[in-house]
Amino acid sequence: MKYLTLILLMSLSISLTSQTSKYKDILTEDHPQDRIQVLNFGTFHMSFTNDATSTEFDEKDKENQAEAHAIAKALSEFKPTVILVEYSSKHDSSLQAIFREYKGKPDMKFKYPSEVELLAYEIGRLSNTERIYGIDHKMDYNYRIGSQIDNSIDSLAYKSFYNNPEKTFPLLAVDESELTLKEKLVSMNSKRYLDFLITVNADMLTHAGTEGNFEGADEAAKYYQRNLRMYSNMNRIDLKPDDRVFILMGASHTAFFRNFISRSPKYHMVDTMDYLK
Repeated sequence: MKYLTLILLMSLSISLTSQTSKYKDILTEDHPQDRIQVLNFGTFHMSFTNDATSTEFDEKDKENQAEAHAIAKALSEFKPTVILVEYSSKHDSSLQAIFREYKGKPDMKFKYPSEVELLAYEIGRLSNTERIYGIDHKMDYNYRIGSQIDNSIDSLAYKSFYNNPEKTFPLLAVDESELTLKEKLVSMNSKRYLDFLITVNADMLTHAGTEGNFEGADEAAKYYQRNLRMYSNMNRIDLKPDDRVFILMGASHTAFFRNFISRSPKYHMVDTMDYLK
């Protein structure tokens, strides 16, 4: 009887171990090979921008252009079949026409070359990409709302963060003038920096509002909405299972797309750093 009990206990243990193993498999199961591969790449705007912050960069400087093209060459190893950029889709015809011209004449001159001309076009040329589309959707929002109202929610945390964001994100204290273009882009595409961009552009606004109101949260919602609409624009594009999608946008949009794509049953986001070595 003692031996029978021992055998039953051992059987139960094996059964539970097997079930636990299967449960762990379910929790960690992933099949990236079944989804559309996406390289989600963030940058600063290399030409004129209306954004609140900008990075010092002379887009006409030959050395800067050469460095941008070297980065484009590295990123082209992804071999994208489709490129998406931060342009409105209403400009797709001219975007595609200039891209086709550039592919046949890569030495063509641009008066004020942006990241689209310096990176996206060159990546597409080197990869022989056929399709390029804009997915931007403009929406105004007031990211300064917390300093313009009588904040009764959490003014201490709000002011503390915006007065010294480097305390929470030490990488912001790095002197950008000492970095190469590649080093800047590596930093911008790091998980920590992308987290910062969502924090500073949206999440911290939830600490701002007047009594009984949600001014900060409502402004943050507008920025979430803009990025969701841009993601919706991406989903309007006819993509096949074997397509490889390269996305080039200002890094705050890249940050939001990272979250959207990481949960997607349709897309698999590759590691950007694999192409920035």
